[in-house]
Amino acid sequence: MRAHWVSVTHTTSTNMEALREITGGQFPAHIYLVDGTNLVSYIKQGETEAFYFKNPIKGFDKRGRKFEPVKPNPCTTKKETNAKTVIGSSGQVYTVTEDSCSCPGFTYRGSCKHLGQHD
Repeated sequence: MRAHWVSVTHTTSTNMEALREITGGQFPAHIYLVDGTNLVSYIKQGETEAFYFKNPIKGFDKRGRKFEPVKPNPCTTKKETNAKTVIGSSGQVYTVTEDSCSCPGFTYRGSCKHLGQHD
């Protein structure tokens, strides 16, 4: 397999929105970065650093909860990681970091042969 180092940067795109939870009760006032129905990152109430998920959480459900838009978007901080691209045995290109891979095997099993390529 051929491997190439790349710098991966998480940034917000124009269709992503930052939402502050205002439901109250059991729901703390976290700020969520949502891309349609996918939850990309969040900032815990009282903190300033965004936590980015390795893979967006699909199906973020807003039903029964209240949110307000946050402007300017506080999740626009860039997060750089050392990553590399690996060409798999089928010719597909995957992005590999120290603890994740974009291949289907990692998505389903949480491990794959490409992780060993990130040395």
